[in-house]
Amino acid sequence: MLETDKIIILGGGSAGWMTAATLIKLFPKKDITVIESPLQKSVGVGESTLGQINEWLDLLDIKDKDFMPYCDASYKLSIRFENFYKLKDGGFHYPFGSTFEDRSTGSKEFWFFKKKFNPNLSIQDYANSISPNMWLVNNNVLFNNEDNKIPLFNFKHHVAYHFDAVKFAEWLKIFYCIPKGVKHIVENIETIEQDEDGIKSLNNKYCADLYMDCTGFSSLLLGKTLKEPFNDYSSLLPNDSAWATNLKYTNKEKQIKPYTNCTAIDNGWVWNIPSWNKIGTGYVYSSSFVSDDNALKEFTKYLGHENLDFKKIKMRVGIHNRIFVKNVCAIGLSAGFIEPLESNGLLSVHEFLMKLKPILKRKNISQWDRDTFNVSCKQFFDQFAEFVAYHYALSHRRDTPYWKAINEKSFYDNRIIDTELKQNMYALNNRDQYFRSDTGAHYISTGMNAFAVDVVDKKLPEEIKKFLLYRNYSVDKYSKICKKQETFFNYLKNNIHNKD
Repeated sequence: MLETDKIIILGGGSAGWMTAATLIKLFPKKDITVIESPLQKSVGVGESTLGQINEWLDLLDIKDKDFMPYCDASYKLSIRFENFYKLKDGGFHYPFGSTFEDRSTGSKEFWFFKKKFNPNLSIQDYANSISPNMWLVNNNVLFNNEDNKIPLFNFKHHVAYHFDAVKFAEWLKIFYCIPKGVKHIVENIETIEQDEDGIKSLNNKYCADLYMDCTGFSSLLLGKTLKEPFNDYSSLLPNDSAWATNLKYTNKEKQIKPYTNCTAIDNGWVWNIPSWNKIGTGYVYSSSFVSDDNALKEFTKYLGHENLDFKKIKMRVGIHNRIFVKNVCAIGLSAGFIEPLESNGLLSVHEFLMKLKPILKRKNISQWDRDTFNVSCKQFFDQFAEFVAYHYALSHRRDTPYWKAINEKSFYDNRIIDTELKQNMYALNNRDQYFRSDTGAHYISTGMNAFAVDVVDKKLPEEIKKFLLYRNYSVDKYSKICKKQETFFNYLKNNIHNKD
């Protein structure tokens, strides 16, 4: 049995300090220490989060106004994808939050009738018709919606964040963890001692019951020391490298947007993350199709800027076979990583920590507890990896060797596929089926012209006719309400960054 009264977190950064914050909040009587190397450099280049982070923030009782001003943060309502389906495809959104469905039919089928009778209707209209978030995005506004002017829009749970990841880790360290009792040691780890139970000590002097590995891609404890096998996912996800930089606003009031933008180019895609004081941007690509130097040339050409500070990132895409082995549990990049598409950089950190919570509450940990944690995390990771792969699987681009190879890739035979992709294949082939509303698959498939609902041979039901008229009226009505609200820039300035 593994005791957990004394815990050492090796590595700082977002993963290390999020782990420390979680443990000290849930277990204030435990002895918790973070050891980080003075030589450690954070991968953090600006982060775009998903809505699930709100559950973690609520657990730690962290309010937006606590951390957002310090972390150069902004809000995020959606993710936009452009040129993933085809060049000049016009793009589409994957907004967060609830869908404004037809209460009489209980489905989104009405939109496919709308498309049938309006063949030239833009794909963008799908999200615009069913997502309350899109009425705010399209008008570039934000408000708390406390009086429910916009049905189903929940400010707390239907927004995420853009922020500086390095500053977020600093805020957690300075203002949350250390004041609550987390010990902090800055020292390079030169030696790691082992015994039959796992890690015995670090530098022959730092001992703990449980060691949390937050050392990034190096995976110093789990990978290099315990030598837990790593499952490479390059057969499913094509990209392994990135160049990243920051851009200055030239007109913040107009340029700052409440969504992450992802644009596919020759050998991958470019992210655009508008935080409060800068725009984080990066080019994610496959080194199998373009060299680092040529990728940088592609990126600078796309940006129209050359005199910028660029950071090269080599990504290890996949996950260890187990992430809790003996007395070591890995969190963050040391456990595994899915490429940055769909803003999942911090997702596995807070989701794995949420899965660790009930295990640590048992005080003593058995092998069953480790196995339960490993299975749960692996399933979550695989499902999200397959969801990210789905964005490539539906592409019809063949204009470069990179996109041609993706277009010809067989996802059916991939050894990793087990859940999400196969379910989506089934849904697309059985047109009376539909994707679950609690995943983004329906936004991605419709945005890439793969309709899961076939209404070609169906007559237009009377209730759908009525609902089409009602929906058009509703979208117009709520869009007009949004136009009268505070602009996105002014909301941030007046409610979050009012000291700037």
